[in-house]
Amino acid sequence: MTTHPFDLNLRHLRALLAISAQGSISGAADVVSLSQPALTQGLAKLEDQIGSPLFERRTDGMVSTRMGQLVIDRTRAALGHLATGAKGFTKVFSHPENVMTMTQLRAFLALADAGSFVGAAANTGLSQTAVHRGVRELESVMGATLVERRGRGVWVNAGGKRFARGARLAMSELSAALADAQEESEGEHILIGALPLSRPFLVPAAMGRLAAERPRARFEVSEGSWRELVEPLRDGAIDMIVGTLRSYEIADLRQIPIYDDELVIAAGAEHPLAGSTELDVNALREYPWILPPRNSPLRGEWERLFSDGAKPFAPVETGSVMIIGRLLTEGRFLTLLSPSQIALQISAGLLARVGPPLPDSTRRLGLTTRQDWRPTRLQRRFMEILTDLGENPEALHSHALATRGWV
Repeated sequence: MTTHPFDLNLRHLRALLAISAQGSISGAADVVSLSQPALTQGLAKLEDQIGSPLFERRTDGMVSTRMGQLVIDRTRAALGHLATGAKGFTKVFSHPENVMTMTQLRAFLALADAGSFVGAAANTGLSQTAVHRGVRELESVMGATLVERRGRGVWVNAGGKRFARGARLAMSELSAALADAQEESEGEHILIGALPLSRPFLVPAAMGRLAAERPRARFEVSEGSWRELVEPLRDGAIDMIVGTLRSYEIADLRQIPIYDDELVIAAGAEHPLAGSTELDVNALREYPWILPPRNSPLRGEWERLFSDGAKPFAPVETGSVMIIGRLLTEGRFLTLLSPSQIALQISAGLLARVGPPLPDSTRRLGLTTRQDWRPTRLQRRFMEILTDLGENPEALHSHALATRGWV
């Protein structure tokens, strides 16, 4: 049976750090205000939940095992996230993270996610009374109001949102510890945020390869723009964003390049300009265009392409790859995009390239993660596969696509 982070006891986790620091049960018991028998029992339960011994019992004290050190490091990071989230609230306790319970965190995060006590109760299996009590007790520990109540409406205030981020990141660390300890049992979720250019080939190709290696691996993919995905990344709701990297550094995020992508002009295979090797801008003006959405980087490239003269008739504006692919095969439309976006139609011979890739249109694709994020073994393997696909275009786009001169 898989252990969930909410099944763990925060007091036992704090005791784990004390045992590591003191090197003995007796020394740790004084630090966490538990009797030695209670501490021994709590450690035994924690080891049972993790599925591995966390300490070697020696005559000169207790020394953490390899798995024990991993759990200790993740636990220290988790409690650090709770402490950061709780910082700055009215102090009822000097360190509220040392007093709150997992039941309180579970109730509060469920309410923050659901937006109502009814939804929180339904999502967790707790009663509404239990959710109310857990949130109320957490607010007492924090010495601050986290949730605003007006009539039947409920919402998390600014302070509550800040603490919710710390709590989610703490749960993410504990989930990672459990995943590394138990990844061969019930499987592990990889939470992926997919930007448009990564969706047609890069992300699904990596998922397919990892699923073949690790049949129990599970994936949750959230699609969206950078703006829609970056806050869930910071919250720990997703592990990574895959797609076009920003052209600037972001202090709390890490960007890992995978490969460079060039823009091309695409048309249906029967289009009069299909397969041409020269980029004749005047000829491009003679046909209708499908425009990228306003204010998108792709739209800026299209504007630059026709900056020296009249712009062609452009009756369609859409970012939908499905609509674009269908329109290109149905009429004489042209559009500007990445080969990756319509790779299936390209490999099937339905679409063709017009001229060479646009000069100075290179965009770098890769991974974006939190600076302090430490991947599990499974997550690291997924990252390795993504990198391998980027270094081997024929694997990314298939042999048929590569031989057509698209990559």
